[in-house]
Amino acid sequence: MSPDSPLLFEAAVTRPLSVVFRAGEAWEGHDYTVEVVAMRQGLDGFDVVVDFRDLETALDRSLAPLQGRLLSDLGLEGPLALAQRLLAELAPFVSAPARLKEVALTDGRGRRMAVRP
Repeated sequence: MSPDSPLLFEAAVTRPLSVVFRAGEAWEGHDYTVEVVAMRQGLDGFDVVVDFRDLETALDRSLAPLQGRLLSDLGLEGPLALAQRLLAELAPFVSAPARLKEVALTDGRGRRMAVRP
C-alpha cells in the first residue's frame, strides 16, 4: 500500500500497570491496561504502521519504574498526569510519518481515560 493512500491506519500496544495514588482523603490502588496507539496515513514498505518492537521496548522502559509505586512519590498527581507523562516520553519513539495518536489507561472496571497530543 502506498504512503499516499487515503486510508488512515492505527496500531496499538498494551501493557499492564499497577499504581497507587491519592483520591481526596483516600488512597486508591489501580490495575490499569496501558494502551499506546500510533497512526499514519497509508502503510510503510513492509505494510506496517510502526515497528511494534521499538514501541513495546519504549513502553516497557517507561512503565518499569512506575510498577507498584505511589504516583506522588514520582511527582505525579494522579492518572491524568501519568498518562500525560507517558505521552511525552513515548512520542519520540514513533517515527514520522507515523505519529502517536493517544495513550489510554483502562481500569479493571473498564473505565477508560485517553490523552492525545
